Amino acid sequence: MTSPAPRILAESTRVEAFSDGVLAIAITLLVLDLRPGDHAGHVGHDLLTQWPTYLAYVASFLYIGVVWVNHHALFTRIVSVDSGLLWCNLALLLSASVLPFPTAELAFAMQHGTHGDKVSALTLYAVISAAMAVTWLVMFTYLHRHPHLLRADVTAAFFRAERLRAAAGISVAFLPVLIGLSSPLTALAVMVATPIFYAVTADGLKRSRAANAAGD
Repeated sequence: MTSPAPRILAESTRVEAFSDGVLAIAITLLVLDLRPGDHAGHVGHDLLTQWPTYLAYVASFLYIGVVWVNHHALFTRIVSVDSGLLWCNLALLLSASVLPFPTAELAFAMQHGTHGDKVSALTLYAVISAAMAVTWLVMFTYLHRHPHLLRADVTAAFFRAERLRAAAGISVAFLPVLIGLSSPLTALAVMVATPIFYAVTADGLKRSRAANAAGD
């Protein structure tokens, strides 16, 4: 018995629309960690003492924003979907949608916690980030093995190369934890900068290299 043919969706708009909604909710929930001042006459002080919360917010906002950009770039290369790809996409959305939780823990620990609390919060954030990178790796592997889901001008080899980018994300996610053992605040700053790599390479590693070569 042959397996059912993948269901064709015009430019995968239905999958993208659902994914956009999930990511939009997740990125909106991040703002709930920003608090107004608690003490009359000390509003300025209360706002300034929350600066670790602002950094955690920016890091996660950039992270989810980059996921959205990469997700859009991914689905411009896909002409049809099957159940396997849908489950891969749901796994990615699961890891992205839970990001407000470690962000809230990180913001609290950086502002009120002990050194151990800060390292624990950094570790939690790293685990979620690594899990997200794993879902990208699974999705890239799936598309590499199912080239019939891709546009005619997109080869499976593209996603074989993209697996390297996802694999790098798994290890890079724990870099702030190592830095945080000696300087949690430096680790927080590194977390803000980390999404830049994924933003620059949203069109793929090979295209990014070609663009850099053309600019030289």
